[in-house]
Amino acid sequence: MTRLTKSFIDKITPPPTGYALHWDEQDRGFGLRVTSDGKRTYIVQGRIHGKEARITVGPHGVFTPDQARETAREHLRSMRRGIDPRTVAKERAATAVTLRTVADSYKRDRPLKESSKAEIERHVTTTFETWLNKPVSAITREAVTKRFNEIKTKGLRGNGPAPAQANQAFAILRALINYAIREYRKPDGSAIITDNPIEVLYKKWNPIKPRTSRIPDNKVGTVWSALKEWRDVAYNRDTLASIDLVMFLILTGARIGEASALTWDRVNLDEGWWHIPDPKNSNPVWLPLSSQAHELLSTRQKIEGSPYVFTSWGKCGHIRDPRDTMKKVSVVAGTKITPHDLRRTFTTVGVAQCGIDLHKVELLTNHVPKGVTARHYLETSHLKYLQPEVQRISDWFDSQQPQSTINVNKNT
Repeated sequence: MTRLTKSFIDKITPPPTGYALHWDEQDRGFGLRVTSDGKRTYIVQGRIHGKEARITVGPHGVFTPDQARETAREHLRSMRRGIDPRTVAKERAATAVTLRTVADSYKRDRPLKESSKAEIERHVTTTFETWLNKPVSAITREAVTKRFNEIKTKGLRGNGPAPAQANQAFAILRALINYAIREYRKPDGSAIITDNPIEVLYKKWNPIKPRTSRIPDNKVGTVWSALKEWRDVAYNRDTLASIDLVMFLILTGARIGEASALTWDRVNLDEGWWHIPDPKNSNPVWLPLSSQAHELLSTRQKIEGSPYVFTSWGKCGHIRDPRDTMKKVSVVAGTKITPHDLRRTFTTVGVAQCGIDLHKVELLTNHVPKGVTARHYLETSHLKYLQPEVQRISDWFDSQQPQSTINVNKNT
């Protein structure tokens, strides 16, 4: 035994195999482990409740001998009081888990779509940026309430109230903290968080009025005629693709993301269907085409080297946001219309104007009905049998066109 000093430690010759222990003559229980490859690690050895325990302090070089000695003394004092430093370290590590770590683990462990992962990432790095690298267990009810009210009344960047944004952000945070409660445990098996602080917001959750906007019934025909006219005079490939995408949305009730990225290998014009392999509800579906949708797709030019139906010169290769066309549609409709409003238009026309059963319209818009019979007995993926229903909806759009063609360009 000798006093462990830097000069002594640096002179130690590693053993030929395994490891050798060198104990300090001054502080009993403080030692150094030297392996055959020359690695030097400070250790401390004592007894806890009568049982011998050896604990690693840290590597030589990261710790100086004096730093390691002081840490060893702290560990020995804890062991004499019956406290296991290893348990304390594990508990500290558990309670120090950050929101960043929780979010990454949640995205890795859950079967989430890339869009959902992106939404989580967006909120944890913007709405909750100041909490990102702090222990998730340190997020308090008071902090949650304060941040929620800030987003609700001022928005993320102070641009005005954003109640829907507040709801969405804190719903994500609630899910992340519930995940942390389930997955992260202290050494004794108890959760690092016992109470989800987001629950305090239940009574303050912002009531959001469901959106019901769509093309007014008395404007549907005019809009449909306008789109046909614009299609005939489209002056470039992107403009035509944008118009065709909007027409396809009206004829199918599809979600913008599912239609805009449609590829030719998911279209079968011979059999009259198109396919969504990975939709929002994770129910792969083969949807029927009406004769109008069939004609629209069959007259689309296939671009060499591009797999997309609605091609674009843009970076992603396809039209993502038919913004200019939607602005013109809004003018004709007399109200602001979004791509999702076209989906609501399709649904309303199907039920209210064409008398189609709601569960069939839900299937055509890839909403799997929630009823037991529908979920367990109806075919919800291969929907070619609903071609007559989608045809009735498309025919209704055609029937609403005005007798004389309006020169829409003059009005827009």
